[in-house]
Amino acid sequence: MAVIYGAISAILLFWHAAWQLLFGDAMVLGTNWSWVLGIVFLVLTVRTVLFPVFVKQIKSQRAMQALQPRIRELQEKHKDDRETMQKEILELYRTEKANPLMGCLPMLVQIPVFLGLFHVLRHLKPTMPEHMKTLYGWTVTQFDSASSAKLFGAPIAGSFQSTAEQLAVLGADGVTVKVVAGILIVTMIVTTYLSSRQLILRTGWAEDPQQKMVQRLMLYGIPLSLLVSGLIFPIGVIIYWVITNLFSLGQQTWVLRKYPPPAPNGPPAPKTVPDAPGSLAPRVGAKPTRPRK
Repeated sequence: MAVIYGAISAILLFWHAAWQLLFGDAMVLGTNWSWVLGIVFLVLTVRTVLFPVFVKQIKSQRAMQALQPRIRELQEKHKDDRETMQKEILELYRTEKANPLMGCLPMLVQIPVFLGLFHVLRHLKPTMPEHMKTLYGWTVTQFDSASSAKLFGAPIAGSFQSTAEQLAVLGADGVTVKVVAGILIVTMIVTTYLSSRQLILRTGWAEDPQQKMVQRLMLYGIPLSLLVSGLIFPIGVIIYWVITNLFSLGQQTWVLRKYPPPAPNGPPAPKTVPDAPGSLAPRVGAKPTRPRK
C-alpha cells in the first residue's frame, strides 16, 4: 500500500504545485483552491487512466446483452438441472469472451486509489510529528499547508463526525464543518445513484440473475452505504467522490452514445399500412394485376 500512497501523493502534489502558481497560498471564499483543485485534477488524472477500462466495461455489457437470448434458451433447456445450466452458461461466457462481473471492474480498480487518498488525508494532522510529515514524498511545508487547507471554512482533513478537540487542532468551527460535510455527503449519495441509474437505464436491466444482482447493488446498495460511511470520510475524500461521479455522468453520456445498446430483436421491420376503403393503391407484397381489356 505504501506504493499507492506514494503515487496518490505524487499526483496530488503535482497538481497542487501547478495551481499554486495561479492562486498561491491565499484563501478565496474561505477556500484554499490550490489544494481543492489539486484533488479535482487528481480525479481527472485517475479517470483518464481508467478510460480504457470503462470502455471495456461497456463492451462487455453489450456482449452480455447480445447473449441474453441464448442464455434464456439454456435456462429453459436445463430448467430442471441447475448445475448443468450453470456450466453451460459459464461455457457460453468463456466462448464468447463475456464477463458478467466486468460491470464492477472500474469501481474495483478505483478502490485502491480511494483508500490511498483516504489514508493520505487522514494523515494530515497539524500535531503529526515532523518525521511523519515527510512520508510518501511530502515536505514539511507541503504537509503543513495541506493540513490547514479549507473548503468554505471547513478543513479538507476534517469530517462530519470530527470531535471538538480534533476540530480545535484543525482550527475549524464545528457548525461550519458539519454544514459543508453534510451538503457534500448528500451530493455524493445523489450523484452516485444518478451515475448508476444512468448506466442501467441506458444499457437495460440484465436478465441473468447474477448480473441483475450486481446492478441492484450498484444502484441501491452503494448509495445507502455512503449514508453511513460518508460521516467518517474526510471532506477531501468526499470532494474526490463527488467530482468522480460528475465526471462519470459526462463520460457515460459520451460512451453510451458512441456504443448504443443493441436492439432487443434486431432492426424494426417496416410497417405496412392497410389500404383505405376504395383506395386504388396496391397493397404491400401484392402481385400487380393486369387491367381487363
